[in-house]
Amino acid sequence: MHPQQTPGGGGNSGSPVPIIEAVGLTKRYGSAPSARPAVDDLHLTVAGGEVFGFLGENGAGKTTTIKMLTGLIPPTSGAARIGGHDVRTDPLAAKRLVGYIPDNPFLYEKLTGGEFMNLTADLYTIPLTGSARADRIRDLLRLFELESKIDAPIGGYSRGMRQKIALAAALLHEPKALFLDEPTVGLDPKATRLLQDVLKAVAARGAAVFLSTHVLGIAAGLCDRVGILHRGRLVALGSPAELTEGGERTLEETFLALTGGESGRDAVARLLLGSGPEPPAETEP
Repeated sequence: MHPQQTPGGGGNSGSPVPIIEAVGLTKRYGSAPSARPAVDDLHLTVAGGEVFGFLGENGAGKTTTIKMLTGLIPPTSGAARIGGHDVRTDPLAAKRLVGYIPDNPFLYEKLTGGEFMNLTADLYTIPLTGSARADRIRDLLRLFELESKIDAPIGGYSRGMRQKIALAAALLHEPKALFLDEPTVGLDPKATRLLQDVLKAVAARGAAVFLSTHVLGIAAGLCDRVGILHRGRLVALGSPAELTEGGERTLEETFLALTGGESGRDAVARLLLGSGPEPPAETEP
């Protein structure tokens, strides 16, 4: 599939409504004319009900793309829209719809898990009256097996627990667009499987899930569509079946072919299989 096509996903019938839109999104750092864009003319939509996998080698521009889509950094040119709201011209309306888990979440370590969740609820103006807020917080902490840590300071949490409290907070206001940048880092296999189940459930209720990951097995098994970014440009876009030619090749093989990783694999093979100088011949004593 051509990388700039933007079909719907998630198996929805009819014309899916795009929740996440990138239109000519470009980011340059520095003013030198010769500087290569970190993200170069990205056109992409993700529909409600879709889990979208965003792949690329280190430095390809994945995190920069997510930061532009969530309004954390401005694009040099182009537009990012969430639920139809331009992230630059209507930022509050757009950000109300967003949940975001960065690769290294910033957490207030002196707050307890419960205090952090309530702070997040305040930021998203979830009402204090009634039991809805408390019930929602309790249910999410129970889901991620953090209920017993509700009164413990976050500074004492393990890496995996910190990742889970960030996930719980991002889901608190039921976002329509959920962005995750390497969310499996620090999670054990059980928590990783739970995360996948949660993302499927979030998409099933109509949200768009945008997932950046290096774990190609998760991308192949979880995502409705996958985009591959290489040196800031989208070089492939399609379902895992389309990108693997119906199983004729693995997603890893497709990824390596498109990003130049096969040459690195050949270099390793030459190194390990003896392409260097011949060892000295043994001599008779």
